[in-house]
Amino acid sequence: MSPKTTDRHQDIRDGIRALCAQFPSEYHRKVDQAKAYPEDFVNALIRAGWLAALIPVDHGGSGLGLAEASVIMEEINRSGGNSGACHGQMYVINTLIKHGSAAQKERYLLPIAAGQLRLQSMAVTEPTTGTDTTKIKTTATKRGDRYIVNGQKVWISRVQHSDLMILLARTTPVEQCQTPSQGMSIFMVDIKEAQKNGLTVKPIANMVNHETNELFFDNLEIPAENLVGTEGQGFKHLLSGLNAERVLIAAECIGDAYWFIDRATTYAKERVVFGRPIGQNQGVQFPIAECYIETEAANLMRFRACDLYDANEPCGAEANMSKYLAAKASWEAANACIQFHGGFGFAEEYDVERKFRETRLYQVAPISTNMILSYIGQHVLGMPRSF
Repeated sequence: MSPKTTDRHQDIRDGIRALCAQFPSEYHRKVDQAKAYPEDFVNALIRAGWLAALIPVDHGGSGLGLAEASVIMEEINRSGGNSGACHGQMYVINTLIKHGSAAQKERYLLPIAAGQLRLQSMAVTEPTTGTDTTKIKTTATKRGDRYIVNGQKVWISRVQHSDLMILLARTTPVEQCQTPSQGMSIFMVDIKEAQKNGLTVKPIANMVNHETNELFFDNLEIPAENLVGTEGQGFKHLLSGLNAERVLIAAECIGDAYWFIDRATTYAKERVVFGRPIGQNQGVQFPIAECYIETEAANLMRFRACDLYDANEPCGAEANMSKYLAAKASWEAANACIQFHGGFGFAEEYDVERKFRETRLYQVAPISTNMILSYIGQHVLGMPRSF
């Protein structure tokens, strides 16, 4: 299947597909079964420079845009892999690129681009706040040349396979701020050093082989020089990374959707029941065709969001809509694929059940579908805030 919209950035697609061909479905299946981390696969991506796509050229990266980065994520998922193992560096690093000091960029970006450091984690979510980020309770109190951090985070990914983590903490009590979004700041955290100095990491077992953790901060000391951007403006700094995150997740869902459609279409052509291929039945053919149509629409919105982001234009609505459309398309395609494979859809050897579990996550994270609908209702359609 060669949809017209995937002709964009064909050289990148070819490169990622060639690398992914070295890690076939059997590899990812075994990693999933062992609940392990695809270390060899991620290392191959790093060595080839793909995870340094967004880092400026003068800091050792490729200097590409979000559109190109999104194609990398899409093709990993379309090839049967799971970008969730490595996508953090793609969107987390934007906060450092856009708001880090010259000294911070010099200190971190070159080693990250060279594969000597990994920036895969972003600690924002807390147990009692969820997506209500302005209500976070983790605090960072300045004492001399250090900040003292106390609090708790949850659902923080890839901590065990990252050297650095971006942390959002409140530096000014909310009652002293003009708006709830003020008074939060971003810090760069050296994870290994932090674990010797007040950070406790507790893994969370989950239905997807997605490494995620609960974090506890007990008087963790962070050098003041690790403050990224302006104190008190961390939430604003974070938004640029969050828009990128939504678009990159959309691209991954698009890759998943095409994977499911390819598998379902192939199986529907080959599987013969009652003397005819099941794809000849409209009850099978039409749902798959509908999935393809919805995926193509999501694909177009993804590139619309990328174009705006790369032009430094406002893209909150487009980023949210692309994530919504793509997550919906991938989930519908997953349902169709597992349904039309019948019992074989539940067999591990077909990989459908693994990809089914993986793509289900994006109805919930990194922002739920209901929160996106609320955003569009309020900020695009001008209706009253619904929560």
